[in-house]
Amino acid sequence: MHPSLFHFGFLTIPTFGLLAAIGLMLALGLSLRTAAIVGLNPDRLWNAGLFAVIAAFVLSRLLLVLTNLHSFFAYPILLLMVPSLTPLGLLLTAVATAMYLRTHELHMLSAIDAWAPCATLAWAFLALGHFAEGSDPGLPSNLSWAKPVPPGALRLHPVAIYSALAAAILTLLLLVFLPRRRRVGDIAALGLAGSGLAQFLLSFFREPALYDNALGRMLDPIQWVALGMIVLAALLWQQPRKLIPHAV
Repeated sequence: MHPSLFHFGFLTIPTFGLLAAIGLMLALGLSLRTAAIVGLNPDRLWNAGLFAVIAAFVLSRLLLVLTNLHSFFAYPILLLMVPSLTPLGLLLTAVATAMYLRTHELHMLSAIDAWAPCATLAWAFLALGHFAEGSDPGLPSNLSWAKPVPPGALRLHPVAIYSALAAAILTLLLLVFLPRRRRVGDIAALGLAGSGLAQFLLSFFREPALYDNALGRMLDPIQWVALGMIVLAALLWQQPRKLIPHAV
């Protein structure tokens, strides 16, 4: 594992942070191209994407502080360094981004269509970051590509690599189908369904969550989120939506 790419005195550059930053910048750059494909102003969609990234960071940190006030007052810097992206933080980010799109008169479904391959591209880099820091442990495996983990040399499924491959494949599929979409929102639905299905299946190779959670013990939190994405995609797919002129 290589959790730190560079370390000199108090200066540390975490591998996950660097890969996440690269992924987000590439995703924003890709949005300039996908915006043109769906007929949106690339600069305005870039600004909206930048707002979504900042909102996710700020809201996730705010939730972390509010739910751990005692720890924050005792160790503020250490707490703020803890990864804090949660389903609730993502939900609040989605609400804030939807409000931004509405107030800036950007068509929401077209924007999500354009963002779908950008989001999966960012996911691929985040997964590589998790692999580098060893923060996405898998179940034991005897497969030849299983990852050995010291000190007992136990071999585990490289779930983070599976995630990166799934995200990369999904990104390519979304980019292929984006110019061919028949209705506004088709790519958004495909991205939600594909990502949800991939995350649900990948959860069977991960170490299960052994703690109580607000969503119940029947499924892991990530499985509930994945099912929610699939249901949302199904609801979106059956809604009447505007046909794309070239598909009429």
